[in-house]
Amino acid sequence: MQLSIVIPLYNEAESLPELHDWIVQVMEAQQFSYEILFIDDGSKDNSWAVITELQQQNKAVKGLRFQRNYGKSAALQVGFEVANGAVVITMDADLQDSPDEIPELYRMITQDDLDVVSGWKKVRHDPISKTIPTKLYNWAARRITGIYLHDFNCGLKAYKLEVVKSIELYGDMHRYIPALAKYAGYQKIGEKVVVHRARQYGVTKFGLNRFVNGPLDLMTVAFMGKFGKKPMHFFGAIGVFMFLLGFGLFAYMGIDKLLIHHTAERLATRSDFYVALVAMIIGVQFFMAGFIAELIGRNSSTRNHYLISSRLGA
Repeated sequence: MQLSIVIPLYNEAESLPELHDWIVQVMEAQQFSYEILFIDDGSKDNSWAVITELQQQNKAVKGLRFQRNYGKSAALQVGFEVANGAVVITMDADLQDSPDEIPELYRMITQDDLDVVSGWKKVRHDPISKTIPTKLYNWAARRITGIYLHDFNCGLKAYKLEVVKSIELYGDMHRYIPALAKYAGYQKIGEKVVVHRARQYGVTKFGLNRFVNGPLDLMTVAFMGKFGKKPMHFFGAIGVFMFLLGFGLFAYMGIDKLLIHHTAERLATRSDFYVALVAMIIGVQFFMAGFIAELIGRNSSTRNHYLISSRLGA
């Protein structure tokens, strides 16, 4: 099978028939072998009934339904687990992503040999209250991940099948799939300008909380990618630095009191005494945090899980 099209959705019953017909039109025009995976993220409207009807019309349609709303990352993760196409396309169900982009995305994966192709909504049909924070967020994501993409949060993306089978999504990590792919060893990440269409039905499902959760998730992805298997390298380095800083300040105060000024002043009356004490305590806490993280990681089932791209012999 050439293509798996994974579509997470929540209360998008009105747009699903039009989206399905548009995808089928593109698939038939290009003579692709394909499957359409609708992941119903606990919709409260009749989205599942529409998916059921579409499946009866087209056997390439497959559907999964969550008991409740778990979020886009969970929907994509389940879709990735069941996808079988050589190239996996993700897109939103609100008709803001154009299926006409799929053939070029497929070509960039298969012919240009890219691992990931991310859409770039260069011209957006969003209010300024959304576009300005998005630009700031994308700038921060580029600086932290080292991946130069203009639009990390674009739902229209293409992946090699092996990429989506090698990553795990949770929380709101769907925004950082290119970064997760990079940390999994897939470095060939490209970008394509795509059309951003105005929403035709319903309302957006994302609130202002994503502007808070997004940066926090970005820090999590960056930390896990660099220190997920070696947390002591992060916590231990900070802990040792803080402890030595406090201990050095203690040593300086002791030498100053005993050998230089011979003062009778008690160290506990000096403000820098407490600065040194706090620095040593923080240093010990950071070191212990790293030690505990290593103990937890030692018992993790994925501690020695490494991705192997090829193998020779038995």
